[in-house]
Amino acid sequence: MDLEFLQSMDIQILVGVAVAALAIVVGAVYLFASTKSKGCLDPENFKEFKLVKRQQLSHNVAKFTFELPTPTSVLGLPIGQHISCRGKDSQGEEVIKPYTPTTLDSDVGYFELVIKMYPQGRMSHHFRELRVGDYLAVKGPKGRFRYQPGEVRAFGMIAGGSGITPMFQVARAILENLKDTTNVHLIYANVTYEDILLKEELDSLAAKYPGRFKVYYVLNQPPEVWDGGVGFVSKEMIQTQCPAPAPDIRVLRCGPPPMNKAMTGHLDALGYSPDMQFQF
Repeated sequence: MDLEFLQSMDIQILVGVAVAALAIVVGAVYLFASTKSKGCLDPENFKEFKLVKRQQLSHNVAKFTFELPTPTSVLGLPIGQHISCRGKDSQGEEVIKPYTPTTLDSDVGYFELVIKMYPQGRMSHHFRELRVGDYLAVKGPKGRFRYQPGEVRAFGMIAGGSGITPMFQVARAILENLKDTTNVHLIYANVTYEDILLKEELDSLAAKYPGRFKVYYVLNQPPEVWDGGVGFVSKEMIQTQCPAPAPDIRVLRCGPPPMNKAMTGHLDALGYSPDMQFQF
């Protein structure tokens, strides 16, 4: 009788230990997940992030990699939204400008900005002077864009110059989500071939998701051998490359103000209602 009692006690103790251990594991996973998903951004206050890598992509474009507080930290930026970056211009005056990271929250421990630095750009000066080990003041998230997977059948995207960054971020988030079947049709315009940002990454997405992602490059000054569009983005290009107007499609645009204005005119003329259009 005593032996049975002791065996019963042993079993109860073992079960208790197993339940406690499981509770600790579940708690740790929950803590890790909640910490990981919280994000490092503050919409009200600027926070500083350390530059750990700077890669020059062309004479006036560089990729800046910033470290997050821990290797499992995420920036916490919703798809299609941007951050405000603070710096100083050549006169030492404070300047704040919005930028869209090319990384997602699936990229843990860091975030990246691909920046085109213009000769007279005030924030461009700050990025030109930024060196590994320096800190960048960032605030966010910012932006009106909201997206839920599957809310549209297809996106048309019209980008010009550095306006590619929000498009790339949205496209990548859609394509890398196994539960999202949305198709993406991108028209990307630049002056010269050398001006094309993220070309390697865009071509990689097109190769990896051939049925879901298409990119059509347009150059104002193309090289001698060129199979893309030439000149400015036209109504005919949009008609050929983007999904036709329908309640379940949306066309996003982001580029210099004159281009955005021209694209609005083209889209209106082609029958895309205001509800089918969004400008970053």
